[in-house]
Amino acid sequence: MSNLEVSRAQRLDQKVVELLPELSRAFAGKLIEQGRVRVNGSLATKAGQKLKDNDVIEVDYDSTELAQIPEIELPVLYEDEDCVVINKPVGVLTHSKGAFNPEATVATWLRRHIGSNNEERTQSAEDQRAGIVHRLDRATSGVMICAKNPAALSWLQKQFSQRTVKKTYAAIITGHVANKHAIIDMPIERNPKKPQTFRVGINGKSAVTEYEVLQESATLSELRLMPKTGRTHQLRVHLSNLGHPIYGDELYGGKPADRLYLHALSLEIALPNRERRTFSATLPASFEKQMSQP
Repeated sequence: MSNLEVSRAQRLDQKVVELLPELSRAFAGKLIEQGRVRVNGSLATKAGQKLKDNDVIEVDYDSTELAQIPEIELPVLYEDEDCVVINKPVGVLTHSKGAFNPEATVATWLRRHIGSNNEERTQSAEDQRAGIVHRLDRATSGVMICAKNPAALSWLQKQFSQRTVKKTYAAIITGHVANKHAIIDMPIERNPKKPQTFRVGINGKSAVTEYEVLQESATLSELRLMPKTGRTHQLRVHLSNLGHPIYGDELYGGKPADRLYLHALSLEIALPNRERRTFSATLPASFEKQMSQP
């Protein structure tokens, strides 16, 4: 339990982070939503509540909660003073989605990684996604770029929003597609019957994926995928809609496998120093092993 007397007008979530600098602003907001913050003895309900001079805040929070998050090591492909490029392993979450989650993620790794050189910046990060430029699904491996400061984050994210980033993926799908090289242009929307998934729908947002077949076995095909947009689950939804879901993608009708056979092969982007670079993550050996099966 922590408390603090306010000396100037300020948002409640900002003051909670000032009191407990190891927390992100988003996590402070969650504590408020969960009824774990009081102002002058009364339960607070809004993160944006404006405080008055001499207001007293009480936070029901034990700092050992953060200590529950284990440290992990991630393969670094490139690093400079503004950004770091990693090869994200299968099973690692990009970032938590709100509530406290005692699981190591790319975001928690990044905070600790840059914190060794810039503790002050790490502690003042506004939310638990700080530094996360784009995301890969938990089950997807491969190239990810992260920002080490706000200016770099803005520079890199702008390129994703303007679609000037070139992304290439490798995927193994069930069966054989009719065309060896084609463009899938199908809008994607959230599936109201299963909100954790998405589907092709006329009311969805534009989604475009170019693909080409690299090799085929008796029952599987390996594709190179070049998404032109970045919708959530875009590649998974597009291939499932074609009737050829990604191998291991049970969420979208794929056959069970030891992993989701989707890997971010390369990423071409202009770095904050204005140098345009392409970063690549070697295709996991399991892909070739699957394609060599009779």
